Amino acid sequence: MTDADDLSDLRVTADYQFGAGAGDALFPPDDDLTIRRSSSGRPSQVHAAAGRLVTYTTDGRFTLGTAGGRRLADALAAPAARVVVGDESEPFVRDGKNVFAKFVAEVDPAVRPDDEVLVVHEEGDLLAVGRAELGADAMRDFDTGMAVKVRHGVGE
Repeated sequence: MTDADDLSDLRVTADYQFGAGAGDALFPPDDDLTIRRSSSGRPSQVHAAAGRLVTYTTDGRFTLGTAGGRRLADALAAPAARVVVGDESEPFVRDGKNVFAKFVAEVDPAVRPDDEVLVVHEEGDLLAVGRAELGADAMRDFDTGMAVKVRHGVGE
């Protein structure tokens, strides 16, 4: 397969995982993207000039880099794929610390455990990307426990 074929397939996967429009936001056809491949030739990471957009895992899902998180935050209408936190936890999350349920102000109702999410401030600024540990209902209801395992903070 060529890079163009792989990017077409990766766009479809992104649309499925994050919602319509995510594929074009992450991998615009006119952007100069670099696909890093595993030893078998399978796409494993996609990079742009701003940095790593995504890692394509062996289970067929993406994990986001901060560059990919920024692209999704700009392209997807709130609250899609977002967990919102306030001023109290903003500096910690920005530095890559995990998000705890008691600090979640809002969350996309479609978020399920193990979903890749954007952690944003109440004002809309991207703070981090990570993996949801709880579903949306649990994030809203719980006063204890980890809500999002932060993979990368934007201040790191």
